[in-house]
Amino acid sequence: MTRQTAMLNAYTPGAGQLSPGDRSLADRRAAALGPAYRLFYDTPVHLVRGEGVHLYDAQGSAYLDCYNNVASVGHCHPRVVQAMAAQAATLATHTRYLHETILTYAERLLALFPAELSHVMFTCTGSEANDLALRIARAATGGTGIIVTDNAYHGVTLATAEMTMSFGPAVAPGPTVFPIPAPSAANYPQGIAAGFARAVTEACDRMATQGIKPALLIVDTIFSSDGVFPDPEGFLAPAAATIRKAGGLFLADEVQPGFGRTGSRFWGFERHGLIPDMVSMGKPMGNGYPLAGLALQPRVIADFGAKARYFNTFGGNAVAAAVGLAVLDVIRDEALQENAAIVGAAFARGLRSLAQRHEALGDTRAAGLFIGQTILTDGKPDPVRAARLVNALRDNRILISSTGPNGDSLKIRPPLPFSLANVDQVLTTLDRLLPTL
Repeated sequence: MTRQTAMLNAYTPGAGQLSPGDRSLADRRAAALGPAYRLFYDTPVHLVRGEGVHLYDAQGSAYLDCYNNVASVGHCHPRVVQAMAAQAATLATHTRYLHETILTYAERLLALFPAELSHVMFTCTGSEANDLALRIARAATGGTGIIVTDNAYHGVTLATAEMTMSFGPAVAPGPTVFPIPAPSAANYPQGIAAGFARAVTEACDRMATQGIKPALLIVDTIFSSDGVFPDPEGFLAPAAATIRKAGGLFLADEVQPGFGRTGSRFWGFERHGLIPDMVSMGKPMGNGYPLAGLALQPRVIADFGAKARYFNTFGGNAVAAAVGLAVLDVIRDEALQENAAIVGAAFARGLRSLAQRHEALGDTRAAGLFIGQTILTDGKPDPVRAARLVNALRDNRILISSTGPNGDSLKIRPPLPFSLANVDQVLTTLDRLLPTL
């Protein structure tokens, strides 16, 4: 596989149709933040506020958000904002003191998992959660080998960046990281479940030739950076069994698919009929507040916990716990998981219907409000056309991005309150734009 060399949907400095004021902001940004940061879109958007499923620019124009799963229950949800402000005005401190809110949150969160996953450790980001999981896996197994998919994203720490294939060739895989093809029908034409499990076996065999013992198979359970591959349900179970047979652990990275986004289940792994050894969480967990964590089976943490302390100054602080509780309350009280199932299914049906009269629309892969939509030219995936469409949608005030190793698929991942009317807006706009691209 050829690894992507540039960030998908990235702004080229100096290009675009920026106003003088926004051009000045972009220049200031480059001067202050340096060359590693990137902006989205040919012409970046200058955002000043958010509400629900919309973001607003400096001129007051509303953009329909089809991409940002961080604000999972809606941008600036008033219940989350109120919980954050009330706790910050009362107590904001770490977990080395007794405090009830963090325990209430931990218990509420764990109740959403299978009973076997009965411990949770809190961090600030999904990167930290995956980094911590790797440390624990090495202690539990005595191994160092890590299996990931070949365009995966798992974080930005040194350890997680080395197992994030989507960063491209500028960030080399770690010496004990073994990528395998993503679970697409194209990669495994004889069957995804058996083929993906066989790829795990082959990775373990390659480790053995180098004297490396397996520690971890980590997958984003919807394979969001690989191109979005949710189906068939159950295909991950044989791969999880395979890594365990080899002496390693299975980590479900739920940073993107978790918290009800897939509709039919609260967690992506539940669609596959398995119980992970560990589950990492982040992004939507705090609806914009930095909150993440790692749920795990007690046997996994036993050896690590006996020999090492864990502490994170801001991970699981009192404000984070209050925010996390508010997010869970909103998901429950506003039936957002159910909404993801209903609206996501309608979105996928609408895209497949459009594909009957627009040759540019290829395969639609969906689970709830997480959708990958391949863009074609002459029947072949076309990343250039996908990029044109992403930017045309931005110009029509719909924010979206692309995914996959070549960027030939739309990545559709809106806040969970997304409505059928919002879906109609996107489909109508696509219907109008596609013949022009």
